[in-house]
This record gives sequence, C-alpha cells and structure tokens, in this order.
Amino acid sequence: MFITSESVTEGHPDKMADQISDAILDEVLRRDPYGRVAVETLLTKNLAVIAGEVTTRHRFDAEKIARKVIKEIGYIDSAYGFDSKTSKVQVFLNQQSPDIAQGVSQYREEKPESVGAGDQGIMYGYATNETPALMPLPIFLAHNLTRRLAEVRKKGILKYLRPDGKAQVTIEYQNGRPRRAHTILISTQHAPEVKHEQIKKDVINKVVGAVLSKKLVDKNTRFLVNPTGRFVIGGPEGDTGLTGRKIIVDTYGGVASHGGGAFSGKDPTKVDRSAAYAARWVAKNIIAAGLADKVQTQVAYAIGIPEPLAVNIDTFGTGKIPDEKLSGVVAEVFDLRPGMIIKNLRLRRPIYRQVAAYGHFGRIDLDLPWEKTDKVGELKRRLK
Repeated sequence: MFITSESVTEGHPDKMADQISDAILDEVLRRDPYGRVAVETLLTKNLAVIAGEVTTRHRFDAEKIARKVIKEIGYIDSAYGFDSKTSKVQVFLNQQSPDIAQGVSQYREEKPESVGAGDQGIMYGYATNETPALMPLPIFLAHNLTRRLAEVRKKGILKYLRPDGKAQVTIEYQNGRPRRAHTILISTQHAPEVKHEQIKKDVINKVVGAVLSKKLVDKNTRFLVNPTGRFVIGGPEGDTGLTGRKIIVDTYGGVASHGGGAFSGKDPTKVDRSAAYAARWVAKNIIAAGLADKVQTQVAYAIGIPEPLAVNIDTFGTGKIPDEKLSGVVAEVFDLRPGMIIKNLRLRRPIYRQVAAYGHFGRIDLDLPWEKTDKVGELKRRLK
C-alpha cells in the first residue's frame, strides 16, 4: 500500500492567505480575548483582499498586519510577482451576525460550561505511533521538507530560491507500517537564471538530505525536483491564494477524515477550529497511553448547544480495549463542550499564526496545548 501527502511552504499563496487571516486573529485576541473573528483573505497578482466579520472593542490595522506578514514571508521585491510595500491591500470587515453571536455570547468565562457551539459540524482528530510526533509519516516528512526549503532560502544557503514551494512524499507501507520512501517530490520557485540541474542537485543535498532518514531510502526511491523543469513565476502572481484551501495540509495529509470546515481566520468559538484541536488532543493521549497504534476521534455539534451530539472513537482494529469502552472513558476524561475546550486548552490567546503554515498538528517545534499528553495517567487509571 502507498500513502502520499503534500505540504506547501509559507510562501505558497494559499498559505499566505491563511497566515494573514490568523495574524489578524492573533492581533484581535492580543487586545481582546473575547473578540470574534471570521476573516478570509484572497491573494492574486499585486492584490490582497481581506473580508469577513470581526467584533472587538479595540481598533486594529488589518492592512498593516497583512503587509507585515507578506514581508516576513519574503515577498519583498516586485520581481517575485508580489511586494509587501507596493502591492495593493483592500479591507472589507464587518461585525459578526447577531444571529450567530447569540448562541455563544450570552456566557463568558464565568460559565464556560454553558457556551454553545458557534456552528454545527463534524470534527476529526487523529494520531498514530509511527512517528515521534504521533503523526502519519508522509505528512510529517512533507512538512519537514517544506520547512527546510524555507530555511535554506531565508538563511541564504540557497540564495536563488524564492518563497513559493511544495513537497510531496509517497511512503510504501507493509502490514500497516512504513517500509520505505517510494517518491520524494519537491517543487520550488527560483530565480530565472539558475539551471535546473543545479537546483535539483542543491535541493536533494541541502533539503532532502537534511530531512530524510537514510533508512527509508533504497536504490528504487525516486527523487523529483521541479519536474516541469522551471518554476520562476510563483506566489500570488502564478496562482490565486485563498484562506482555508489547504485543509488536508493543515491536518493529517489525507490519512484521516476531515470535517467540513477550515481552521485559519476563525476564533476558538468556532468548533471547526477548537473542536478539531480537542479531537487531536484526545487522539494523541490515547496513543501516548499505549491504548492503540492509531486512532481517529469524531465529534459532532449543533449551533448554540454546548454538549456534543456524538463522540466516536475508531482504533481501526488496533485498540487494546473495545472502541465502545474507550469512547466511554474518553467522555469521562475529556470535556468536549466548546467553552470547556477553550478554557482547558487556553485558546483565547494569540497563538494561531504560528500554525498557519507547516501544519496545526505534530508540531514538536512549538508548545501547543492540544499536543500535550497530559491525560495519559487519567486514561490509564480509569481503565484499570
């Protein structure tokens, strides 16, 4: 069996849009932890459009935030097709609909157990013991490759690289476990004067070689770098970017199910975001407790109602106890009401732009509350 996952760099237009939306969210939460945000960003050649709903007591400059993000990503020259200084930024922000707000606004921190879900929806979490981050190996490697691609660009190790880029990893599995790397694909934007042969050599040596374990590579492993032969036009000049269009990159690389909603640009009252984080928290603790080799958590909500409509656990036949029994224990250990998720994971903090690129889960480089395995002891005690 083969499993393939992809990741994109922070300079990919869709990921640029995610980062701008989440940078606005962070700025609102920094000043007003109870601010409500649902912001979308669209990017095309020399234009960023920011639209959505924001309800907060404080003023902020969305255009200034967007330009700062674009600059930090690396679009600082019009030759790249987008420039943080000269590209146009348009802002269209309104207040949140009172019909939506009434389900979540009537209770604040004094009664978090009564906060209703900000929308209906089904959210999923996943974890597996095949990597130290408890993530599927293909997406774990793809994120590390794109992160390394950005690193060699920003540090000047490969000075001809430009911000846009992608990685795709195909892993061959045997008996449900990773066996070997079948194909490693890297596409990276570059300066026009650099030859394809040089790019391929440098990327394999400086990027792939720094990430991929030699144990996964054999004589049949394929390495593809810029397979069309040229990638000069990239970023918003080459393709329109939009918030929430890389949801499989954000989660588990297609290995697990995904609910209907994206994460970026949404404050934690939106269960699309907070409940997906909580579902990962549950799944990761189950794996860390040694109760299964892989597990998927599904949680369903109705708008305005605190209690989940349903919580389901699927260990794909790898569980050490029946899934039904595990589901009952999860319900006892984890409070999955939206207000309690927000409280227990401390989600009213400005922590979101940092996960808007290179994945929301398995981030061993960050201290994220939903990645903690702080319920392992309690799960084991209740199962004795």
